[in-house]
Amino acid sequence: MNLLALDTSSEGCSAALLLDDQLTDRFSIAPRGHTRLLMPMIRELLAEQNLTASALDAVAFACGPGSFTGLRIATGVVQGLAFGLDIPVIPVSSLATVAAQVMAEPGLVDPGAGVAIAFDARMGEVYWGCFRSRQGFPELVAPERVCAPGDLVLPDSPARWVGAGSGWLLQERMPEELAVRIQRADPGRVPRAREVALLAREAWNRGETVSAEKAMPIYLRDEVTWKKLPGR
Repeated sequence: MNLLALDTSSEGCSAALLLDDQLTDRFSIAPRGHTRLLMPMIRELLAEQNLTASALDAVAFACGPGSFTGLRIATGVVQGLAFGLDIPVIPVSSLATVAAQVMAEPGLVDPGAGVAIAFDARMGEVYWGCFRSRQGFPELVAPERVCAPGDLVLPDSPARWVGAGSGWLLQERMPEELAVRIQRADPGRVPRAREVALLAREAWNRGETVSAEKAMPIYLRDEVTWKKLPGR
């Protein structure tokens, strides 16, 4: 399959192109540069492979949770591409992409350990997702949520966990019983389009796609809503 994947859900901006098993990507830390960088990244990736957008089978994006502005940018781009090309969209959890990063590194996660992803959600809260490995891919153990660091809870199983994501900079605010079960934490991890592409391929194989009009960001905060671009 020919799949374009995008991520602008954090300070990172990235795009990835997956052609069957060949994966190429672009990534930059640019907190306010997503709008400026994303389309050139897409054009570069397609040009490298002598590919036109019309050859794409699907487009995927990190749908959240994450930066509200960043999620709107990626959602708008994938809606535009999917509408124009008449192809499906594959939304991928931003939290799951970071879990996939961690699980892919040999020796980083002990066999049987879980991966707890926390993003700084501002307003004194974190976005939270707990995953375990299922055939090498992250499987959500409990529903993703947003809450204060002091309200975080780890599932009873597995017993051991690794943490990742910017929310772990707030570890001193987390409950002690949670902290003692974390073997290590890497707060520098951010979502990247390459993991979006790999997780999207698995979702494609399971038939988990949506139409352009149903491609929506996931904020986890109920008071935030998304409006489709005018005329779409």
